Amino acid sequence: MSNQLKTVLLLGALTAILIFFGNAIGGSGGMKVALVMAAIMNFVSYWFSDRMVLSMYAAQEVSPQQAPELHAMVGELAREAGVPMPRLFVIPQDTPNAFATGRDPSHAVVAVTEGIVRLLSPAELKGVLAHEMSHVRNRDILIQSVAATLGGAIMVLANMSRFSASYASGEGEQRRGNPLSLLLFAILGPLAAMLIQMAISRSREFIADESGARLCHDPEPLAGALEKLEVANQQMPMIANPATENMFIVNPLTGGGLMSLFSTHPPIEERVARLRAMRVS
Repeated sequence: MSNQLKTVLLLGALTAILIFFGNAIGGSGGMKVALVMAAIMNFVSYWFSDRMVLSMYAAQEVSPQQAPELHAMVGELAREAGVPMPRLFVIPQDTPNAFATGRDPSHAVVAVTEGIVRLLSPAELKGVLAHEMSHVRNRDILIQSVAATLGGAIMVLANMSRFSASYASGEGEQRRGNPLSLLLFAILGPLAAMLIQMAISRSREFIADESGARLCHDPEPLAGALEKLEVANQQMPMIANPATENMFIVNPLTGGGLMSLFSTHPPIEERVARLRAMRVS
C-alpha cells in the first residue's frame, strides 16, 4: 500500500472518530453536527491553515533584502526540487525549529525561528530547509495541517464528552449514552487521534529526511542539525500549540521520558542513523 493511500485512510479514520464522538454525545443529531464540523474543518484547513498557524506563532514574512542568505538557500532548493519559491517567515522565538505549511507547492510557506538561524551552521540550516522543501514537494504540508485541525476538533469534542458525562451523572439519567461510555470516549478518542496523527507524521518525516538529504546531495548537514535541535528543544521547549506539533521538523514539546513514546516524530537517533547510512550521489 502506498504512503499516499495510507495517509488518505488515516485522515478518513480521524474524520470517523470525529463523527463517532458526535454520535456519542448527541445521537444522530450530534453525528450530523460532527459531520458538518469535519467538513468545515477540512475546508478551513485547506484554505486558511497557513494563515492560522503563522498567526498563532506571530511569524513575520521576510523579504530578500531582510534575509538574503535565507532566500538564496530556499531559492536554490526550490529550483532543485522543481517547485515554486515559497514565502519565507521568521518566528520570534529562541527555541530552534522550523516548519512548512500551505495548501500546495504554489501556495507554500516555510517558517523558521530566530533561534534556528543563530544555532545552525549555513550547511546545517540548508539541510533543515531541504527537509521542509521536501515536505512541500511531497505535498505533506496540507495533510499535516488537516490532521492537526481534525485532531484539535477531536480534543474539543473530548472535553464536551467529559462535560456531558458529568451532567448525565449529576442528573442521574442515562440520556443518549451513559456517563461511563462518554468518559471512555473522552479518554480513548484523543488517544486514537494522537496515534493516527503519529502514524501520519512519523512516516512522512522519514521520507522528508531522505529526500531532503538528496536535495542537498549530502545527508550529514541534516543529521548534525537534528542532533543540535533535539538537545536545544529538550533544554528549552518551545511555546507551542500541541495540535501543531506534527508540523515542526523536531517535536517542539519534547521532554523525553514516557511522552516520547507518543511523539508525532520518530526518535531523533533513528532519523540520524538512517541519514548517516544513506549514500547520496
